[in-house]
Amino acid sequence: MGLLNPRALRWKIAALVAAACCAVAAVVGFLVHDATRERGLRVGQDRTVTRLVAAERELSRTGTPPPDVDVRPRDELPDPLARDLAEQERSEGGFATWYDAQAPNWYWMWGAVAVGDDQVLVVRHDMSTEVRSLQLLDRSIVKAVLAALVFVVPLAALATEPINRRLRRGARTARRIADGDLDARIGATGRARDEITEMSAAVDDMATALQRKLENEQRFTADVAHELRTPLMGLSTAAGLLPETDEATRLVRDRVRALNALVEDLLEISRLDAGAERARPDAVPLGELVTDVVRRTGTETRVTAGDAALVETDPRRVERIVVNLVTNAHRHGAAPVEVTVTGARIVVRDHGPGFPPALLDEGPQRFRTGASERGRGHGLGLTVAQGQAGVLGARLTFANAPEGDGGGAVVTLDLAPGAGPGGGGEGVTGEG
Repeated sequence: MGLLNPRALRWKIAALVAAACCAVAAVVGFLVHDATRERGLRVGQDRTVTRLVAAERELSRTGTPPPDVDVRPRDELPDPLARDLAEQERSEGGFATWYDAQAPNWYWMWGAVAVGDDQVLVVRHDMSTEVRSLQLLDRSIVKAVLAALVFVVPLAALATEPINRRLRRGARTARRIADGDLDARIGATGRARDEITEMSAAVDDMATALQRKLENEQRFTADVAHELRTPLMGLSTAAGLLPETDEATRLVRDRVRALNALVEDLLEISRLDAGAERARPDAVPLGELVTDVVRRTGTETRVTAGDAALVETDPRRVERIVVNLVTNAHRHGAAPVEVTVTGARIVVRDHGPGFPPALLDEGPQRFRTGASERGRGHGLGLTVAQGQAGVLGARLTFANAPEGDGGGAVVTLDLAPGAGPGGGGEGVTGEG
């Protein structure tokens, strides 16, 4: 892909090298062009003055100028040549020259010297040879630069391959870390001690610190859940001994059940975070499974499963996901709650206010709920569902139905037909 992508780093570096070569060639070419032009003008001036000296001697000896030399009145001289002659006479130089490059296809070096009060010897030296030589030099420089670029640009692109390889390796490792492989490291080794090595070392240090913090968090969550289990069992036993008819008893038992569910969710999340969960796939009729699971929730939920398929998946984990989604829809949404099974896809929808933007952008966040009395987010239910979908190798997406269609929250669980157990949360997203 890097070879075909014009925005790749290799081509940017190659373009920079090409631009630098062109700039150097332009400067050198300009200097060579200017020096060659000045040399040609000096040669033309010297030859013109030499002819004027010889013509002046011939005129003084024979009284007639050579055939290629004109004798003109001063007022017939071209203006630039007349001005230069006047300046030369004031400085007692005598000989005036002027390069005329205005005539099309002709280039002349004019020379003049006064031989009387109003008479001037005038010669013209053809500069076409020098001009053509200069043009040939310019073309040669351009051809040499183009020929050099033909070799320099590919060589520059090839020379950047080690850099590109190191950057691609770092990008792949960063993606693996983002996907949950916290043991992935770039491994900044080798003789090169440049900015890429420093960046790779910094990414490795960041991954190590992130892994340590996540492991501490997972260990803390698991330890808290395990430590709560013992007193919770005693509390459950004590609640079972309370009188059945007492209103306080029903309240205590309800809170004990909620606390027990919270502890079980914490234990489940700790196992999911540690990667200890493994799916046990089996061929199950998805429509019958979802219909039975929804019925056992005891909620008023409408199920449509006419187009369901036979799916290779872990039924226990699918049940856990569906229960959490349906419970969340009744708790935070509004009736009617609908579950639709099509092929290997399960869609749970309510007709409440929908998911908040933070959940659609970031996904479910543990210990946060969309209810105003519990702050922002959606608690542990959706977090557990997301983790179980990752174990299944499924895709869990969150969205809001259009207002014109009644609105409400929509959660879609895609189970790939024939897919085996996944891992680490691949295919799970919190975006709508």
